[in-house]
Amino acid sequence: MAICAGSEKCRADIEAKLIQWGLDAGERIKIIEQLVREKFIDEERYAVAFARDKFRQNKWGRIKISAMLRMKGLGEDVIRKGLNALEENLYAETLKKLIASQKKQVRAVNNYELRGKLIRFAVSKGFETDLVYDAVNELINDNSD
Repeated sequence: MAICAGSEKCRADIEAKLIQWGLDAGERIKIIEQLVREKFIDEERYAVAFARDKFRQNKWGRIKISAMLRMKGLGEDVIRKGLNALEENLYAETLKKLIASQKKQVRAVNNYELRGKLIRFAVSKGFETDLVYDAVNELINDNSD
């Protein structure tokens, strides 16, 4: 309970900790069920907190966040609720700022190479390709006028 009270945890996090402590499967199931019953573990709350934290602090996009939540064993509906917690305007603005910041650091001989490097960077951060293409093209076209 103390671990869950300190920060949001999902079932997988607690399961890993209990395995590390050497508890058998029956004890682990009993403990996790009690934590869920008493709302120490709430996967929807976890998904929302995880998505917001990774977006704000690490500047991750929805694709990377959803992949990490899947690795934690969360269901698609829970993941969707976590991703829906991200504000659309802030999401698009963050992507543009991230690309603009990266553009200052990238060395490219022409706009084609620059565009490719910026797209690869933003996609590797987990942003959707259509949003990345639009943001990169907008940035490069605004600067080439």
